[in-house]
Amino acid sequence: MDKVELIDLLNSFKNISIDNPFSRGNHLVARHKESRKWFALIAEINDKLAINLKCDPIKSDFLRKVNKAIVPAWHMNKLHWNTIFVNEIDINELKELIEDSYEITK
Repeated sequence: MDKVELIDLLNSFKNISIDNPFSRGNHLVARHKESRKWFALIAEINDKLAINLKCDPIKSDFLRKVNKAIVPAWHMNKLHWNTIFVNEIDINELKELIEDSYEITK
């Protein structure tokens, strides 16, 4: 999956916007239109496409233990956010994690 495909996947969720709120870099934030709450941050980390997603802390801990593609969040609260290396995880699992983050942040 490339960055455009990841953006298309995020855009499949209702009432969201994607923008770059930072003055430097090409990081993109997906957020709910009404509340402006983030549910995803797209970045490149060590030349790998990555996405930060919010997650229940207990589930986060479990996911990090069983999947090497999921690590404590880059530049975000490590208790509530994970970084997922997009091309190192099953697409269906990635979709589920995105949906979880979308629902948690509503």
